[in-house]
Amino acid sequence: MADIVVAPAVPPVVLAGRGKSGGRSDGGLRRRPLPLADLPTPRVGTLVYGVAALDASGRIADSGVVRALGRVPGTRLHIHEGAGLVVLRADRQGVFTVTGQGHLRLPAAVRQWCGLAAGDRVLLAACPAEGLLVVHPPAAVERHGPVRPRD
Repeated sequence: MADIVVAPAVPPVVLAGRGKSGGRSDGGLRRRPLPLADLPTPRVGTLVYGVAALDASGRIADSGVVRALGRVPGTRLHIHEGAGLVVLRADRQGVFTVTGQGHLRLPAAVRQWCGLAAGDRVLLAACPAEGLLVVHPPAAVERHGPVRPRD
């Protein structure tokens, strides 16, 4: 049996917007552009996020966040609560310090103000440029409700 070679069918080239008579090749119909999806706004800053569980002593062990902030054991910290969030900032006059293992420890009074207990998972948001860490307890996260995608 001999192989049969068939020539490919190639459509003629038509310049966009012009047919043989110089008119529109699309029969006068204009195509609308396809809709584009809404893209999220690009991030402006460089925040570092983490999720960690508190132990019975109030320690938060998230080495990625601590490392991003440049906190070394012995770094003095100012810790305060505001609007249900815990804010930590490096402060030479701070009363609290980063532990020898590089953990952050929330004082009992702050844990009580925010309703935190051992085993609670917290959302960490660090801004290395400002040397700031904000701890979001579960109650603060739940207050905002679930994130709903835009339709």
